[in-house]
Amino acid sequence: MFGKKSNYINNAWVEGEGEINNINPSDTNDLIDTYSNASSSQLNDAVSSAKVAQKKWEKVGIEKRANILNDIGSEIIKQSKEIGTLLSREEGKTLPEGIGEVVRSGQQFQYYAASALRQFGENIASTREGVSVEMTREPVGVCGIISPWNFPIAIAAWKAAPAMAFGNAVVLKPASQTPASAIALTKIISDQKDIPEGLFNLVLGGGGTIGHQISGHPDIDAISFTGSVSVGQTIYMEAAKTMKKMQLEMGSKNPLLVMDDADLDIAVACATNGAYGGTGQKCTASSRLIVHEKVYKDFIQRLIKSISALKVGHALKERSQMGPVSSETQLHSNLDYVKKGKSEAELAFGGNPISLDTPGYYMEPTLFIDGDNKSTINQEEMFGPIACVIPVKSYEEGLEVANDTIFGLSSGIITQSLSKAADFKKNIKTGVTTVNLPTAGLDYHVPFGGRKASSFGPREQGTYAHEFFTHVKTTYVSPGKIN
Repeated sequence: MFGKKSNYINNAWVEGEGEINNINPSDTNDLIDTYSNASSSQLNDAVSSAKVAQKKWEKVGIEKRANILNDIGSEIIKQSKEIGTLLSREEGKTLPEGIGEVVRSGQQFQYYAASALRQFGENIASTREGVSVEMTREPVGVCGIISPWNFPIAIAAWKAAPAMAFGNAVVLKPASQTPASAIALTKIISDQKDIPEGLFNLVLGGGGTIGHQISGHPDIDAISFTGSVSVGQTIYMEAAKTMKKMQLEMGSKNPLLVMDDADLDIAVACATNGAYGGTGQKCTASSRLIVHEKVYKDFIQRLIKSISALKVGHALKERSQMGPVSSETQLHSNLDYVKKGKSEAELAFGGNPISLDTPGYYMEPTLFIDGDNKSTINQEEMFGPIACVIPVKSYEEGLEVANDTIFGLSSGIITQSLSKAADFKKNIKTGVTTVNLPTAGLDYHVPFGGRKASSFGPREQGTYAHEFFTHVKTTYVSPGKIN
């Protein structure tokens, strides 16, 4: 698409250093393109240009800013089939999922286009006679965005759109594994002629190089990161040296609690969708299936029937329901967890790599049963099409098991009891929860984020995004003498 001129810095596509080979995980003979990493000096150029552009951008009228963001969103949606095909080709999610992700990315920009017009402030009386108090919001400045490979355009979009809507500049570093989707997004943004030069920059590179430099750069005012806990902790420590605003979305180990009164058709559909949709490579995936002993055997039989029918195949093939794992490294990690899981629980289905017509990183949807919540496969984030069923004797035990994790992102309960649903919503220690729905899947106009080791800092998305991408200023006003 762009080849080695794959970094967008100060309004120009430039070649960096070295090579990034973008391989199709559905067909490893398919080289999508070869890209280059930004150099240290190029990152400095990107930040410098963003700093200048941000001062211009925050002075742009809110209606013009809204129109620009709306145009970006509309163009993303217009190109959703083309970009979605590219996304599925480089990341491995099925084509309907890839196209859907691109459409959602466009909707993010359209939503924040409207948000740019919603300039809410407050004016209240002071405790002092004759004084009024105003609360206003101002842009943070230059925002470093570090996005993951599993949603290579959606997460970049839901960070960049509010950043721009509220008057900030952006330096985006996508995952090295999926650069093409970020390049496609950047191309659409760069085609907007009314954006100040340098407002949006794209720098490719590894986390230990460019990511590390972003974390500690003195002229980057805020960092929004999505990725692993270990990398998030490293970024946090580096960014703390320059007192940056931080927003970290990290790991998960999401429970789906199936009660004895559950509609098992709903339960199985939710478990299949939540655990194996997107090849299980979602931070909201249901990897722990906590099931009441009264329906335990029936649920397992139905779930195995469901997942055994899943068609694993090339991401672009029409009949494929589950694509490949994203990379060779990820496949090896998944198979290592399968090996570990065999010593901790019973392997009830799958667990093997698959050979298909095209060489790729395919594996079977995998299910363990009779699991112990304390085991490795139920405590560590595996990030693949692997789930474990854990039996419990009661709702109370199920809730306790669900909360017994260092993570707290997403959760769900399948029940026909209003009282259990109400209690679960109140007492589950996650930032997102569902009732009779999969744990995976979200709307773009409401807040997203977790608790404990899953998240740090203000929530993403919806109206809550302004908490991170703006500073609050409190102003005290006295009229003084009026002649």
